[in-house]
Amino acid sequence: MLTADRRLFLRLDGIEDPVERSRTFHDYLSVKFRLHEWAEHQAAARSALRASYIQYLHGWGADSNGRAGAVLKAWVESRFGLAPTYHGGRLPDDQDAAAKFHIDQMMGAARTVGVAMQLDLLYTYCQYELARRHAGQHWLTLYRGTHDPAEYAVRDRAPGDIAMVQFNNLSSFTADVEVAWEFGSQVWEVRVPLPKIVFFSGLLPPHTLGGEAEYLVLGGDYRVKTLLY
Repeated sequence: MLTADRRLFLRLDGIEDPVERSRTFHDYLSVKFRLHEWAEHQAAARSALRASYIQYLHGWGADSNGRAGAVLKAWVESRFGLAPTYHGGRLPDDQDAAAKFHIDQMMGAARTVGVAMQLDLLYTYCQYELARRHAGQHWLTLYRGTHDPAEYAVRDRAPGDIAMVQFNNLSSFTADVEVAWEFGSQVWEVRVPLPKIVFFSGLLPPHTLGGEAEYLVLGGDYRVKTLLY
Protein backbone atom coordinates (compact mmCIF):
# COMPACT_ATOMS: atom_id res chain seq x y z
CA MET A 1 0.00 0.00 0.00
CA LEU A 2 1.30 3.45 -0.94
CA THR A 3 2.05 5.98 1.82
CA ALA A 4 -0.77 8.21 0.54
CA ASP A 5 -3.19 5.30 0.78
CA ARG A 6 -2.09 4.56 4.34
CA ARG A 7 -3.00 8.13 5.21
CA LEU A 8 -6.48 7.47 3.85
CA PHE A 9 -6.98 4.53 6.19
CA LEU A 10 -5.60 6.47 9.14
CA ARG A 11 -8.21 9.11 8.36
CA LEU A 12 -10.92 6.44 8.17
CA ASP A 13 -9.89 5.22 11.62
CA GLY A 14 -11.22 8.46 13.07
CA ILE A 15 -14.65 8.27 11.37
CA GLU A 16 -17.33 6.35 13.29
CA ASP A 17 -20.15 6.53 10.72
CA PRO A 18 -19.74 3.82 8.03
CA VAL A 19 -21.65 5.91 5.46
CA GLU A 20 -19.27 8.82 6.02
CA ARG A 21 -16.31 6.44 5.70
CA SER A 22 -17.70 5.18 2.39
CA ARG A 23 -18.04 8.73 1.08
CA THR A 24 -14.50 9.53 2.18
CA PHE A 25 -13.19 6.44 0.37
CA HIS A 26 -15.13 7.14 -2.82
CA ASP A 27 -14.07 10.80 -2.82
CA TYR A 28 -10.45 9.71 -2.38
CA LEU A 29 -10.62 7.39 -5.39
CA SER A 30 -12.43 10.07 -7.40
CA VAL A 31 -9.56 12.48 -6.85
CA LYS A 32 -6.73 9.96 -7.13
CA PHE A 33 -8.01 8.54 -10.43
CA ARG A 34 -9.61 11.81 -11.65
CA LEU A 35 -13.09 10.33 -11.55
CA HIS A 36 -14.35 13.68 -10.30
CA GLU A 37 -13.99 14.94 -13.86
CA TRP A 38 -17.33 13.24 -14.64
CA ALA A 39 -19.14 16.30 -13.37
CA GLU A 40 -16.74 18.80 -14.93
CA HIS A 41 -16.34 17.66 -18.52
CA GLN A 42 -19.02 15.62 -20.23
CA ALA A 43 -16.69 14.19 -22.85
CA ALA A 44 -14.13 13.21 -20.24
CA ALA A 45 -16.94 11.92 -18.07
CA ARG A 46 -17.87 9.21 -20.53
CA SER A 47 -14.24 8.11 -20.75
CA ALA A 48 -13.78 8.23 -16.98
CA LEU A 49 -16.99 6.30 -16.43
CA ARG A 50 -15.72 3.44 -18.57
CA ALA A 51 -12.52 3.41 -16.52
CA SER A 52 -14.31 3.52 -13.17
CA TYR A 53 -14.50 0.67 -10.68
CA ILE A 54 -18.15 1.68 -10.20
CA GLN A 55 -18.88 0.99 -13.86
CA TYR A 56 -17.34 -2.48 -13.63
CA LEU A 57 -19.42 -3.31 -10.56
CA HIS A 58 -22.54 -2.12 -12.40
CA GLY A 59 -21.49 -4.18 -15.42
CA TRP A 60 -21.06 -7.27 -13.27
CA GLY A 61 -24.56 -6.82 -11.89
CA ALA A 62 -26.00 -6.53 -15.40
CA ASP A 63 -24.08 -9.48 -16.88
CA SER A 64 -21.26 -11.26 -15.07
CA ASN A 65 -20.42 -13.00 -18.36
CA GLY A 66 -19.89 -9.74 -20.27
CA ARG A 67 -16.87 -7.48 -20.68
CA ALA A 68 -17.00 -6.09 -17.14
CA GLY A 69 -17.22 -9.62 -15.77
CA ALA A 70 -14.23 -10.69 -17.83
CA VAL A 71 -12.15 -7.75 -16.55
CA LEU A 72 -13.07 -8.52 -12.93
CA LYS A 73 -12.33 -12.23 -13.35
CA ALA A 74 -8.98 -11.42 -14.98
CA TRP A 75 -8.16 -9.07 -12.08
CA VAL A 76 -8.90 -11.86 -9.59
CA GLU A 77 -6.63 -14.23 -11.51
CA SER A 78 -3.80 -11.66 -11.62
CA ARG A 79 -4.03 -10.80 -7.91
CA PHE A 80 -5.02 -14.10 -6.28
CA GLY A 81 -3.95 -16.76 -8.78
CA LEU A 82 -7.51 -18.12 -9.20
CA ALA A 83 -8.29 -18.89 -12.82
CA PRO A 84 -11.87 -18.35 -14.02
CA THR A 85 -13.88 -21.50 -14.66
CA TYR A 86 -17.03 -20.08 -16.24
CA HIS A 87 -17.84 -17.27 -18.70
CA GLY A 88 -21.03 -18.11 -20.55
CA GLY A 89 -19.81 -21.73 -20.55
CA ARG A 90 -17.36 -23.90 -18.64
CA LEU A 91 -13.95 -22.60 -19.69
CA PRO A 92 -12.01 -25.87 -19.36
CA ASP A 93 -14.45 -27.65 -21.72
CA ASP A 94 -15.99 -25.03 -24.01
CA GLN A 95 -13.69 -23.48 -26.61
CA ASP A 96 -16.29 -20.89 -27.60
CA ALA A 97 -16.64 -19.75 -23.97
CA ALA A 98 -12.86 -19.55 -23.62
CA ALA A 99 -12.59 -17.45 -26.79
CA LYS A 100 -15.40 -15.17 -25.60
CA PHE A 101 -13.67 -14.67 -22.25
CA HIS A 102 -10.38 -13.63 -23.84
CA ILE A 103 -12.10 -11.27 -26.31
CA ASP A 104 -14.25 -9.71 -23.58
CA GLN A 105 -11.24 -9.30 -21.31
CA MET A 106 -9.12 -7.66 -24.01
CA MET A 107 -11.89 -5.34 -25.18
CA GLY A 108 -12.85 -4.43 -21.63
CA ALA A 109 -9.24 -3.78 -20.62
CA ALA A 110 -8.60 -1.69 -23.75
CA ARG A 111 -11.14 0.87 -22.48
CA THR A 112 -9.61 0.97 -19.03
CA VAL A 113 -7.01 3.14 -17.33
CA GLY A 114 -6.00 2.16 -13.82
CA VAL A 115 -9.03 0.00 -13.00
CA ALA A 116 -6.81 -2.75 -11.54
CA MET A 117 -5.38 -0.28 -9.03
CA GLN A 118 -8.89 0.94 -8.25
CA LEU A 119 -9.98 -2.64 -7.58
CA ASP A 120 -6.90 -3.21 -5.42
CA LEU A 121 -7.96 -0.30 -3.21
CA LEU A 122 -11.58 -1.44 -3.23
CA TYR A 123 -10.54 -4.86 -1.92
CA THR A 124 -8.32 -3.28 0.74
CA TYR A 125 -11.16 -1.00 1.82
CA CYS A 126 -13.62 -3.92 1.83
CA GLN A 127 -11.34 -5.88 4.17
CA TYR A 128 -10.95 -2.82 6.38
CA GLU A 129 -14.72 -2.38 6.66
CA LEU A 130 -15.36 -6.08 7.29
CA ALA A 131 -12.86 -5.99 10.15
CA ARG A 132 -14.62 -2.97 11.67
CA ARG A 133 -18.19 -4.14 11.13
CA HIS A 134 -17.61 -7.78 12.08
CA ALA A 135 -14.94 -7.45 14.75
CA GLY A 136 -13.82 -10.84 16.05
CA GLN A 137 -15.54 -12.79 13.25
CA HIS A 138 -13.62 -14.88 10.74
CA TRP A 139 -16.39 -15.84 8.30
CA LEU A 140 -19.95 -14.99 7.21
CA THR A 141 -22.79 -17.32 6.25
CA LEU A 142 -23.86 -16.49 2.69
CA TYR A 143 -26.18 -18.04 0.12
CA ARG A 144 -26.21 -18.64 -3.62
CA GLY A 145 -29.14 -19.70 -5.76
CA THR A 146 -28.67 -21.70 -8.94
CA HIS A 147 -30.94 -23.16 -11.62
CA ASP A 148 -28.26 -25.47 -13.00
CA PRO A 149 -25.94 -27.17 -10.50
CA ALA A 150 -24.40 -29.01 -13.46
CA GLU A 151 -22.51 -25.78 -14.24
CA TYR A 152 -20.35 -26.45 -11.18
CA ALA A 153 -17.85 -29.13 -10.24
CA VAL A 154 -19.65 -30.88 -7.37
CA ARG A 155 -17.89 -33.67 -5.50
CA ASP A 156 -17.38 -35.32 -2.12
CA ARG A 157 -21.08 -35.49 -1.36
CA ALA A 158 -21.78 -36.37 2.25
CA PRO A 159 -24.89 -37.08 4.36
CA GLY A 160 -27.01 -34.06 5.24
CA ASP A 161 -26.91 -32.51 1.74
CA ILE A 162 -23.26 -31.47 2.19
CA ALA A 163 -20.89 -31.37 -0.78
CA MET A 164 -17.70 -29.73 -2.00
CA VAL A 165 -18.39 -27.27 -4.83
CA GLN A 166 -15.89 -25.43 -6.99
CA PHE A 167 -17.16 -21.90 -7.66
CA ASN A 168 -15.99 -19.54 -10.38
CA ASN A 169 -13.01 -17.39 -9.41
CA LEU A 170 -15.44 -14.55 -8.66
CA SER A 171 -19.06 -15.29 -7.75
CA SER A 172 -22.08 -13.46 -6.39
CA PHE A 173 -23.61 -14.49 -3.07
CA THR A 174 -26.22 -12.89 -0.83
CA ALA A 175 -26.66 -12.55 2.91
CA ASP A 176 -30.44 -12.96 2.50
CA VAL A 177 -31.58 -16.53 1.92
CA GLU A 178 -34.94 -15.35 0.54
CA VAL A 179 -33.12 -13.34 -2.13
CA ALA A 180 -31.09 -16.44 -3.03
CA TRP A 181 -34.30 -18.34 -3.76
CA GLU A 182 -35.21 -15.65 -6.30
CA PHE A 183 -32.10 -16.58 -8.31
CA GLY A 184 -32.42 -20.35 -8.38
CA SER A 185 -34.40 -23.49 -7.79
CA GLN A 186 -31.63 -24.71 -5.51
CA VAL A 187 -29.82 -22.73 -2.80
CA TRP A 188 -26.44 -23.40 -1.29
CA GLU A 189 -25.42 -22.19 2.15
CA VAL A 190 -21.72 -21.41 2.45
CA ARG A 191 -19.42 -20.22 5.22
CA VAL A 192 -17.17 -17.65 3.53
CA PRO A 193 -13.91 -16.49 5.18
CA LEU A 194 -13.78 -12.70 5.38
CA PRO A 195 -10.53 -12.42 3.35
CA LYS A 196 -12.37 -13.98 0.38
CA ILE A 197 -14.94 -11.16 0.19
CA VAL A 198 -14.09 -8.56 -2.47
CA PHE A 199 -17.18 -6.34 -2.22
CA PHE A 200 -20.56 -6.18 -0.51
CA SER A 201 -23.69 -4.05 -0.85
CA GLY A 202 -23.52 -1.18 1.61
CA LEU A 203 -19.76 -0.81 1.26
CA LEU A 204 -20.07 2.27 -0.97
CA PRO A 205 -22.16 5.44 -0.62
CA PRO A 206 -25.88 4.76 -1.21
CA HIS A 207 -25.98 6.81 -4.42
CA THR A 208 -23.21 4.85 -6.16
CA LEU A 209 -24.38 1.25 -6.22
CA GLY A 210 -27.34 -0.78 -5.03
CA GLY A 211 -27.80 -4.50 -4.67
CA GLU A 212 -29.76 -7.28 -3.05
CA ALA A 213 -27.55 -7.80 0.01
CA GLU A 214 -24.96 -8.92 -2.56
CA TYR A 215 -21.43 -10.08 -1.88
CA LEU A 216 -18.70 -10.66 -4.48
CA VAL A 217 -16.64 -13.60 -3.29
CA LEU A 218 -13.38 -15.14 -4.44
CA GLY A 219 -13.95 -18.63 -5.78
CA GLY A 220 -12.37 -22.01 -5.35
CA ASP A 221 -13.59 -25.00 -3.37
CA TYR A 222 -16.24 -24.49 -0.70
CA ARG A 223 -18.06 -26.92 1.57
CA VAL A 224 -21.75 -26.18 0.91
CA LYS A 225 -25.06 -27.23 2.37
CA THR A 226 -28.01 -27.62 0.01
CA LEU A 227 -31.14 -26.02 1.45
CA LEU A 228 -34.63 -27.41 0.99
CA TYR A 229 -37.38 -24.95 0.14
